[in-house]
Amino acid sequence: MSSSNALMALSNNIADIVEQVGGAVVAVNAGRRISPSGIHWRKGIIVTSDESLRRYDEITVTLSNGSTVPITLIGRDSTTDIAVFKVENAEIPVANIGDAKTLKVGHLVLGLGRSSEGDIRAAIGAVSVVSGAWRSMNGGNIDQFIRPDITLYPGFAGGPLVDAAACVVGMNTSGRRGTALTIPASTVNRVIDQLLAKGHIARGYLGLGMQPVRLPNNLRTALNLTSVGGVIVVNVEPNAPADKAGVLIGDVLVSFDGTLVDDTGDVLAFLNSGDRVGKTVKVQVIRGGVLVELAIAIGERSASEE
Repeated sequence: MSSSNALMALSNNIADIVEQVGGAVVAVNAGRRISPSGIHWRKGIIVTSDESLRRYDEITVTLSNGSTVPITLIGRDSTTDIAVFKVENAEIPVANIGDAKTLKVGHLVLGLGRSSEGDIRAAIGAVSVVSGAWRSMNGGNIDQFIRPDITLYPGFAGGPLVDAAACVVGMNTSGRRGTALTIPASTVNRVIDQLLAKGHIARGYLGLGMQPVRLPNNLRTALNLTSVGGVIVVNVEPNAPADKAGVLIGDVLVSFDGTLVDDTGDVLAFLNSGDRVGKTVKVQVIRGGVLVELAIAIGERSASEE
């Protein structure tokens, strides 16, 4: 095959993928001048970028044929930038969801979006960074760090990242300085499952006020600690899980369930994992210069504390 024919074949394949996946991409009309995009992720389930929404009621989505239908909020998780909506009786193709773990640096990917007028739009690029799990600035636990080298044009946030097999491997959102980031499909699925089950994301609750501290070298040596910091307890809410477990003001927390704690962000990441709620975990604190082990039954943060 000549180089020109190979290029034409690649170009046609890309256009075919856009056509194949595009029907599952909608525009989310939520009171902004430029509508974000959304993905018909499962039958009757639309996902989009939470930070791109101005309101959560009286929202419609624009479909590939230009028509609009209403959607209803199921729930949202600002820490992972995912909002989940229900759509009734709409004839919208469902996206073919893939696995972002198949992505490698250099793989070609597509970012798709839909305008409020109903036009599909596409951007092509390569995967520039793939690494392990990370924590968002809001404390959300995200299974993979994925940075595609694509331009997120206005309205592309909330749209899909599509691989060469025409599978949606994640939802695109904006990172720092407008760079593209992708929330992997496994994280989106986890958030959807929790929101469908409870209507909110279960987050652990201790009832503590905390501040990060640096541990003196002599104390670290004496206690055989590898971490350089911890969090000092500055407030304990009465009858909260930590209070019932015997945590005291002035305790320095250094590990949760065998995982070292260096700052308050580590504690938030631990608590934001919904599977911790209701479980009893071992916590190590420094009290009076010695290590003390406590058992805390993790509570659930109420919606008013979100």
